[in-house]
Amino acid sequence: MKILVINCGSSSLKYQLFNMDTNEVMAKGLCERIGIEGSNLQHTAAGKDKVVIEAAMPTHDEAIKLVMDALVSPEYGVIKSVDEIDGVGHRVLHGSKYFSASCIVTDEVKDVVRKCFDLGPLHNPANLMGIEACERIMPGTPNVAVFDTAFHQTMPPKAYMYALPYEFYEKYDVRRYGFHGTSHRYVTQRAVAMLGGKAEGTKIITCHLGNGSSIAAVKDGKVIDTSMGLTPLAGFEMGTRCGDIDPAIVPYIMKKEGYTPDEMDTVMNKKSGILGVTGRSSDFRDVEEGMNQGDERCKLALDMFRYQIAKYIGSYYVALGGCDAVVFTAGIGENNSGHRAAICEYLKCFGMEIDPEKNAQRGKEIDFATENSKIRAFLIPTNEELMIAQDTKELLDK
Repeated sequence: MKILVINCGSSSLKYQLFNMDTNEVMAKGLCERIGIEGSNLQHTAAGKDKVVIEAAMPTHDEAIKLVMDALVSPEYGVIKSVDEIDGVGHRVLHGSKYFSASCIVTDEVKDVVRKCFDLGPLHNPANLMGIEACERIMPGTPNVAVFDTAFHQTMPPKAYMYALPYEFYEKYDVRRYGFHGTSHRYVTQRAVAMLGGKAEGTKIITCHLGNGSSIAAVKDGKVIDTSMGLTPLAGFEMGTRCGDIDPAIVPYIMKKEGYTPDEMDTVMNKKSGILGVTGRSSDFRDVEEGMNQGDERCKLALDMFRYQIAKYIGSYYVALGGCDAVVFTAGIGENNSGHRAAICEYLKCFGMEIDPEKNAQRGKEIDFATENSKIRAFLIPTNEELMIAQDTKELLDK
């Protein structure tokens, strides 16, 4: 079975084609600047050189058509016909309270994705555009929606409710949802396997650390709490997002600066976090370089990042009633041994000990705790695309 995985942004489209008999990636690529002048497709087939195709893509329909043409190209394609694609798996950001698992796309599913536009204004409209473009370009090929929020829907009310007037929950579905669920689910499955293979009885804290970051507390393979909230803005300091702050800061700054609600939202989502504290960059590599050069604000930003993560891990240790393993994944979690070491230093009080030599690894699945450590420290590269492909295959098999 061959499954195409698509992740649509408002002006971009990432894709991977999987052979599900082997779980191997046959081809992958990126369409950039959809609807903007200078659009192009960057396509790489397994065992072949990357090709860049300059072509106009006024809408996602043209982007999908270009992807199909690349996949069947005699020169750099990997299949003879689009008919070889058995299904398409789509990453969808927000499923609200309506979806606790992936599902085959129907008109009813699309209506719910639209209903969540207000909750995921930057992602859900683009995700739906990708789905509908595939329906038009590949009629008859089933589409599957895989929601970022789904894995977190096992949280109990005491974890997902906010202490606001209850009517806001009833009228507007204001509650904690959590994100990066596909990543948290993948690394949880791998962590369970590394702990012996049975989810029951396990207590795992998964840390998805990148430019956008979140942490989840997972008991018996199910999420009981997570750091992101109604939107991906909540949690700890990220590349450009502020994370948790005193809510009273919002009207205070708006009054002082004369900001509109949209302008304040932009400040918190796009001008805060690592970028806001350093005034230098949202790229953690640039900030680490600045810290090494003696920039105190860069040091402060990274100290805050590590400290806030350790606080979340500590609170989830309590929520879980202990912890078997802490998992580090995503761009920073997988590749930055310095951040892992600094965070684990805070966890010594729980009996965590790490092996510096093992921790020096990057992008490789490994337990970098010592034999005497009371908590395992796992580095697990995430694979959201494979998770989406597997969900799609399972639904089609049924």
